[in-house]
Amino acid sequence: MQEQKAITVSEITKKFGNITAVDSVSFEVDRGEFFGFLGPNGAGKTTLIRMLTTLLRPTGGRAVVSCCDVVKDPTEVRKHIGVVPQAMTSDLDLTAYENMDIYGRFYGIHAKERKERIAYLLDMVGLTARANDLVATYSGGMRRRLEIARVLVHRPELLFLDEPTIGLDPQSRRVVWNFLEKLIGGDSMTIFLTTHYMEEAEALCNRVAIIDTGKIIALGSPAELKAQIPGNDVITLAVEHPSEEIAAAIEALPFVHKVKIEEGSVRVSVDSGAKNLPALIDEVRSAGGKVLSATVHEQSLEDVFIHYTGKSIREEEAKKVSFFVGAGIPQKFGR
Repeated sequence: MQEQKAITVSEITKKFGNITAVDSVSFEVDRGEFFGFLGPNGAGKTTLIRMLTTLLRPTGGRAVVSCCDVVKDPTEVRKHIGVVPQAMTSDLDLTAYENMDIYGRFYGIHAKERKERIAYLLDMVGLTARANDLVATYSGGMRRRLEIARVLVHRPELLFLDEPTIGLDPQSRRVVWNFLEKLIGGDSMTIFLTTHYMEEAEALCNRVAIIDTGKIIALGSPAELKAQIPGNDVITLAVEHPSEEIAAAIEALPFVHKVKIEEGSVRVSVDSGAKNLPALIDEVRSAGGKVLSATVHEQSLEDVFIHYTGKSIREEEAKKVSFFVGAGIPQKFGR
């Protein structure tokens, strides 16, 4: 008998008036998998996660989370999941312990078990020494770790993380990653992550679905996705007055797979970038160009996104989100 999937989504769609935020999306997530949705802000990630966590009703299609249909039995779905939204929701006027204790009471967890579980989780996220301090005194990274620890009090089967490190500095982001990596190693929980940080998806996820304008454009492990792109390296040349003639000359080289001119630079997908860089520079010079600088890097999930969409995922600042409406709903449609 085939093992039941943690999540099964079939042709799910969400429209807000004439706006289609999620467009006939289908995918499955295995139990115990760390699954990621990668895409730019506005791609439909938050709208999707709000449908899967029963906060938004789909316009069409079907989703089964853990055991139940998200439309037909939302109450049962909520018993099996934990959700960390983009907006911080911990109470600033309470301590970390009090925030977690109230959450445990909501789920009817017995006092003794609740106390033991909270102590274990606070230790796991490195907040034991600050357990009795007001959350208002916490840094952004500390508060985000508390938010994740809090939703684990009732031992959910599935953990939904919507842009969990958005707005954090690189050091705080790395601390959260380290905690999630420990969580992966210590529990058989299924984790569903949305992010627009390529390195986050690549570092944490077993499989990644890349989404843009409400549609999945690629799905697979990070290695599988990168293998879909011709060439194993990308060379970016800053060229004085780049031209189509220079691009055509480069594209004729046997080790070159793709050439794209973008904002004063020439982006080239190649085999063995370090080895072939000198020949590439010589070809630009022969075509009448002048190379100002050159960088070589291995293919990344950013390159996969560029390959399928022709544009890059830009690091954007977190948008201010209404606590009651939340991300994923255009403001005029908020409840």
